[in-house]
Amino acid sequence: MSRRSTLVLALGLLMVPAGAWARPAPPPSEAPIALHVDLTDVAQKVFHVEESLPVAPGPLTLDYPKWIPGEHSPSGPVGNVAGLRITAGGARVAWRRDLDDMFALHLEVPKGASTLDVAFDFLSPTEGGRFGQSVSVTENLAALEWNQVVFYPAGRPAREILFQPTVELPAGWRYATALATASSSGGEVRFGPASLAELVDSPLVAGANFREVELAGPPARPVVLDMVADAPADLEITEEQTEHFRALVEQAKRLFGAEHYDHYRFLLILSDESGHFGLEHHRSSDDRTWAKFLTDADSFVASAGLLPHEYVHSWNGKFRRPAGLWTPDFNRVPMRDDLLWVYEGLTTYWGDVLTARSGLRSAGEYRDALAASAAGMDHRPGRTWRPLQDTADEAQVLYYAPGAWRSWRRGTDFYPEGELIWLDVDTKIRELSGDRKSLDDFARAFYGIDDGSWVTKTYTFDELVAALSKVQPFDWATFLRARLDATGEHAPLDGIERGGYRLVYTGEPSAYAKANEKRRHFIGLEDSIGLAVGTEAERSGEISDVLWQGPAFRAGVAPGMKLVAVDGHAFMPERLEAAIEAAASDKPGAKPIELLVKDQDVYKTVQIDYHGGLRYPHLERQKGTPPLLDEIVAPRK
Repeated sequence: MSRRSTLVLALGLLMVPAGAWARPAPPPSEAPIALHVDLTDVAQKVFHVEESLPVAPGPLTLDYPKWIPGEHSPSGPVGNVAGLRITAGGARVAWRRDLDDMFALHLEVPKGASTLDVAFDFLSPTEGGRFGQSVSVTENLAALEWNQVVFYPAGRPAREILFQPTVELPAGWRYATALATASSSGGEVRFGPASLAELVDSPLVAGANFREVELAGPPARPVVLDMVADAPADLEITEEQTEHFRALVEQAKRLFGAEHYDHYRFLLILSDESGHFGLEHHRSSDDRTWAKFLTDADSFVASAGLLPHEYVHSWNGKFRRPAGLWTPDFNRVPMRDDLLWVYEGLTTYWGDVLTARSGLRSAGEYRDALAASAAGMDHRPGRTWRPLQDTADEAQVLYYAPGAWRSWRRGTDFYPEGELIWLDVDTKIRELSGDRKSLDDFARAFYGIDDGSWVTKTYTFDELVAALSKVQPFDWATFLRARLDATGEHAPLDGIERGGYRLVYTGEPSAYAKANEKRRHFIGLEDSIGLAVGTEAERSGEISDVLWQGPAFRAGVAPGMKLVAVDGHAFMPERLEAAIEAAASDKPGAKPIELLVKDQDVYKTVQIDYHGGLRYPHLERQKGTPPLLDEIVAPRK
């Protein structure tokens, strides 16, 4: 296809309402694209890829996925494609990259050719990055995201491009994916035909150490926890943990009243070497966390909300999706992130609620985690210039922004602050209805339709507001816009207070906060002197962030500096905490805290004139108010 033809098609797609595409397309008439991915060299972090595409002679544009669902950005790792060779009948075919779109290749299919062969290596990331740009391979496991290993003809919706995928695994490895297995022989697995949309929505995990745990089965739709780990011992899940994960499936079904999959797989990677994140898919989730998640209590508490969050996305994000985040292909129509405070914020809210309802966290741990999020959002000086709505609008940039100066720049705050807004909505519904209705009723009305279907249904802001009004009449548009568009000093904490609690600070961190700091190797002192400091061996003393206009900021401390000494003694976390306590105004002889910091090759001493002692967030019960927060996290019968 010529560049002009591609442009005309793209303009045509832009004029088509998203909902018009949100239905199954008829199967294409031509043969599927044969795709073979060789993972036998994963120890060297290289995937070998071969494709065979049915084509006709003439100009052709090949696309590589650009806008990746769930990543909300044009983050397709095309820069990791190497050794690309395109041939027809054994003869090499010349190609050239589009000068405006790095994800498109232009070529001429020679006369008489009916098949185009594409071969390349995908260089799996070895460090850093987010989502699919992070480490996905170790010596004993691998995660395959199909969007990383496909080129396809431009100009057709992803639902109409058919693939016949196969994967070759290292000897003895086992695998899991939502795709249907057609056959397997030795290490080669052949899957049934799948559209490009289904393929990209169905990642695969594989490894030498593999364990499968059934969470729901007949007569219910199957739900399975598939785990791969670097070490066999890290797969030791307890019966109590298993029951909590089974309760998660049951509580989600009770919340939404329907399931939008024929089966579902939690694909869980347990490794300290891989990237750590979750990425939602309709019938599975790509979940990656610490090696000791199951076997270390602090690791479990710190990361217990990961699987519930991604599971909720099967309903909120995959089945029901903001119209701007649904596109007919992965290349020509950009995603618009303005409703991420629903897509991600509401998922954060329900994910954390289900984490508590299922027992993965106790009600107290839920409150402690909520207190930490609320305090973080309440200490965001950046909210005085950037409204929450703008953090969603600019999400494709903010996902990849540096962590430093986050309090002033703001980041993807639509996750934690979105949770606060939806708690506000839930408690407001309960207040208005005399506690006869709640956000659970909205969940069943909005998501509990078309049981068993996984055909995406899109919505707009106005449709969301209308659905809320059907549950509880109220001016929800004004209510929401006031919170989304406002600038000011403080986070929206009305939901916590209406829920029967208030945010307070004490000198003792919660058990959740201690577990989180231990597992993530830092001490968070944003609520006292206003900085976060690393504690892990090689990063000990590294100042990762500083609260804008906080005490450390005013003393001249900046992110990237290294804390060397506290009051004349070598830095140790407990020494810094002791110094903050000793400088409290009620202590005899209290004086400023003296820090020796290293900024590149320059050492300097700073005086932090702070006398408020250690401060850690908690939720305190308000007497005389109904305990709505406790009701919200109580398991549903």
